[in-house]
Amino acid sequence: MAARIVPFGLYAVFLLMGQMVGWLEQVTGWPLLSGDTIRLWLYPIKTLVVAAALAWFWRQYDELQWPPRLPVRHLIVTTIAGILVYFAWVRMDWSWAMQGSPSSGYNPFMVDGPASYLLTAFRLGGAGIVVPVMEELFWRSFVLRYLISPRFEAIPLGTFTPFSFLAVVALFGVEHDLWLAGMMAGAVYGLLLVQTKNLWTCIGAHAITNFALGIHVLVTREWSWW
Repeated sequence: MAARIVPFGLYAVFLLMGQMVGWLEQVTGWPLLSGDTIRLWLYPIKTLVVAAALAWFWRQYDELQWPPRLPVRHLIVTTIAGILVYFAWVRMDWSWAMQGSPSSGYNPFMVDGPASYLLTAFRLGGAGIVVPVMEELFWRSFVLRYLISPRFEAIPLGTFTPFSFLAVVALFGVEHDLWLAGMMAGAVYGLLLVQTKNLWTCIGAHAITNFALGIHVLVTREWSWW
């Protein structure tokens, strides 16, 4: 259980730290806090810490056999799912489907020189590799099965009940600022797992979505998507 909870918990702690920095900056008005810059550099630190946690627990992830062996049909459906979620995501930024106020997003070019490219690489790598592995292990490997039985490892991967499926979709949505887009993505990734019984397909689709969104951000300079 810890192997699936700890990486997600560390990620959540860093998100909370970023929010606290912004809150302290507003309350104190202390310019030395430089909230945007601190949050900018928190991301690579968060990525490294969560990646280290995943590496530490890696041998306990029986559902992630390496190297992945996916039939061609699973590769195709994974790719299609990831791309479709991206296209839907960038069209679901309605104000009523958003938690809180729109943020300025993550702009790695707030800093000059090579550091901006380092931050960009960390953002793409974190969102496209670390986050999909961490979130899919937590939501669709752990929570989806734990809501069926505390002895979740005895439940075959891809097994679900209506309650467990809908609960994970709802919670996955609430985790994101764009809650409706999050629910949409959670439903697609969940259905992918149900059909393939392989967590790598969920990770792959999630990674494709996040990489596509990252390319979208870098091309359009619409940093709010990050």
